[in-house]
Amino acid sequence: MSPKEVSDGIFEITKRGGKQLATKNLVPGASVYGEILIEINGCEYRIWNPKRSKLAAMVIKKFNVPITQDSKVLYLGAASGTTVSHVSDIVQNGIVYAVEFSPRTMRDLIGLCDARPNIVPILADANRPQSYAHIVEKVDIIFQEVAQPNQSEIAAVNAKQFLKKDGHLLLSIKARSIDTVANPKKVFKEEVRKLEHDFDVLDRRELVPFHEDHLGVLAWMRKSSLRSD
Repeated sequence: MSPKEVSDGIFEITKRGGKQLATKNLVPGASVYGEILIEINGCEYRIWNPKRSKLAAMVIKKFNVPITQDSKVLYLGAASGTTVSHVSDIVQNGIVYAVEFSPRTMRDLIGLCDARPNIVPILADANRPQSYAHIVEKVDIIFQEVAQPNQSEIAAVNAKQFLKKDGHLLLSIKARSIDTVANPKKVFKEEVRKLEHDFDVLDRRELVPFHEDHLGVLAWMRKSSLRSD
């Protein structure tokens, strides 16, 4: 059993029963949310379940995930840190600015950060990036999984504020948070149309069977839409 690196810091481990995603544990011996830990050739890996992570599902769906060990990432919708912890593993020499709106959930996220110094927890509303502009620097990647009706607008306003000129947006669009009764495919089409005002959409794929009524999007913001400061 040997890990195959499928993207920078993301590994595929073949075990009896199939292949599983994993990241190399930044804090050996520590499980974040009950995930399986596997030691191979002196390194510890954390199994990354795509049913519990939109980003992992995007990796399985063959998105080109442009996160590297040196990346600066703005994570919108961090929740208690399940996926954030795996991003922390990947960007071992970088940083993750983790924005979460719920004070109760933020308590769990802060506990995670005690052992992972490359995560900066931010209690804030992703609709108001100016409220954390004094904390967040320009970033290489924005990853967003915010369950709000205005998901494309949140992505655009944060990208204009924080995304570097060569940076990328990774977005998980949740159709049922936008319209509970509309056909999800119609919702996805409209949200992508909104994104195309400011972004070049490089890839889009539904995240079934891991997440129903979710669309993964990889985009690159047009330089004309970025702030010059």
